[in-house]
Amino acid sequence: MREVSRSDNGVKLRIDDDDDLWTLARICREGTSAGMLSHRRDSTTGTQEGGRSKQAERKPMWIVLRVEEAGFQPFTDNLRLHGVISEAPMDVGSYHTHIIEAGDEIELSWEGGIDSRDLQLIESAVADGQRSRVGLIVVENDEILLFEVAKHGIRDVSSFSMRGGGKRGKDSSAVRSDFYSRVAKEACLVFGSSMPVAICGPGLARERFETNLREACGIVKILNVATSIGGRAAANEVISEGLADSLLGEYAIVHEVRAIEEALRRVSVDGAAAYGIKEIQFSAEQGAVECLVIEASLLREEGLAAKWKSISDAVTTGGGSIIQASMDHDAGKQLMGFGGALALLRWRA
Repeated sequence: MREVSRSDNGVKLRIDDDDDLWTLARICREGTSAGMLSHRRDSTTGTQEGGRSKQAERKPMWIVLRVEEAGFQPFTDNLRLHGVISEAPMDVGSYHTHIIEAGDEIELSWEGGIDSRDLQLIESAVADGQRSRVGLIVVENDEILLFEVAKHGIRDVSSFSMRGGGKRGKDSSAVRSDFYSRVAKEACLVFGSSMPVAICGPGLARERFETNLREACGIVKILNVATSIGGRAAANEVISEGLADSLLGEYAIVHEVRAIEEALRRVSVDGAAAYGIKEIQFSAEQGAVECLVIEASLLREEGLAAKWKSISDAVTTGGGSIIQASMDHDAGKQLMGFGGALALLRWRA
């Protein structure tokens, strides 16, 4: 994401990739004014009042709408903002939908200006804008999993299994070699040669697979790390334990996962951590919260938003930090199991 310009009440942004849509979906809540170049048919071309001829050309125009609903699914390539047109050459007061994709520019504004929590997400997305996605491959003897690590989540790409196929026969080594070679070619099609890739797994099979991968497409940067477990859990271990920090160290997802894992560790030993809105509020008012990890939507959800904003203000006033997390990874799902927020404390409040 790139910030094109900023005013007292809003900001104009350029969407660089699909990851930016996650941020945009969080800050474009109900009541946001969203303007962008869009297309609309002339309402005067129909045979009935207010009707439109389907043969009429869709004209490009700048349309500002007041957002009523944001439609977004993680790891999709567009965001739909639906609302009522407030500014346009025609059809003011009618409903319209902005479909936002990578490459688009959008101007957002809010009554009273940009909320500090929205500004935090925007600045984080801008900072992450120069970082490419990273491929993550979990390799075991008879199974290989492909993941893509984005700024706020881990996307399942593909899974491959040798399914026996002579595994116990005389030619098991040849079968496995063919299996690795085939998956390496598939991985090259998915990741290409420019995307950095981390290969991980509990055994030595990952070493052999790295050779196949380099021969298949000559990926520029490959990091090979050992994990204590296989499967999806290995992907989580790589992130939470910092095994691939040379590729992922500054990613937002890394900070999210580590903060959540540390909070869960402290909770398990009755340490300096808090969960539940009442306990976190009390700790924040005492100045005890060092870091609040909160699912981003809670700060904007009707009903609870005001209370969580008050808590987050108390955290920042006390010198603490806020991490607005996603639930599009396993640690994020664990966070939701604790009500969507965990606090790392300086001391037990």
